[in-house]
Amino acid sequence: QVQLVESGGGLVQAGGSLRLSCAASGSIFIIDTMGWYLQAPGKQRELVARISSGGRTDYADSVKGRFNISRDNAKNTVYLQMNSLKPEDTAVYYCNAYVRARMRPFNTYWGQGTQVTISS
Repeated sequence: QVQLVESGGGLVQAGGSLRLSCAASGSIFIIDTMGWYLQAPGKQRELVARISSGGRTDYADSVKGRFNISRDNAKNTVYLQMNSLKPEDTAVYYCNAYVRARMRPFNTYWGQGTQVTISS
């Protein structure tokens, strides 16, 4: 089985920064794309940013120029550096990874979520 564990959420003032981390562990053979999604109260989960195994990145328009996604393949970890935070960034942030576990086909895994709250 594969587990994703997030850390780094919290409460910050508008204009501040946070760095989220997500470490994948378990019976991992290959990790393809890793990413971050957010879910605000009463809304659907949506993509924030994702990064391929080769380092190609995609960002939601709302975070371009403010957020940066990166990964450390040796540590099976993905990061999200969030700068110039706005109150509308407030949400639960979920880590996502497309993983091939040993002896299993590729599957999508989710972390438990970490709360990010931006005060005005």
